[in-house]
Amino acid sequence: MSPATLDLEDGQLTDEAIRSTMTNCSRGEAHRMRVPDWVHDCDPVHEVVGWRDPKAPERGWMLVPLGKAVVGLALRATPGKGVRATAMCDLCRTTRSPGEVSLFVAARAGESGRKHNTVGTYLCSDLACADNVRVLRATPTLKPDPGLSISQRRDGLRERAAAFAAKVLATRD
Repeated sequence: MSPATLDLEDGQLTDEAIRSTMTNCSRGEAHRMRVPDWVHDCDPVHEVVGWRDPKAPERGWMLVPLGKAVVGLALRATPGKGVRATAMCDLCRTTRSPGEVSLFVAARAGESGRKHNTVGTYLCSDLACADNVRVLRATPTLKPDPGLSISQRRDGLRERAAAFAAKVLATRD
């Protein structure tokens, strides 16, 4: 399945537009997805947007820009409370306190995913990578990649998220 081009109605990102980008889940799963209100004000064509489902805490969703298109990814967190030591998110390269980074898996798109093949990576447990790269100074619980500007961190996040999405979309390794 290929990434979707988002049509924004009146500059607003609709639930239906978001659901149309989902590439590694069934239409039923995409239909049951809960989209928080704040997501409608985001710009997924230019930034990575991620959120957890409050009614299904193991579920996460991510919108990843790929050129002028967007790919939506359904994610599942592994059971537990995240990594029990200080760990770094693979996408935003932010070091987080114990329990704030979790292993997430995404089913591969297409037939491979229906055969339960997955791709995994360590991500911020709250999937707020786009917010974390904007932190100006390190805090006791949040330490962004040192020596990089916010612009460089945002670019790096987009590149790494696009590489992860490409692995999900790939038919094999």
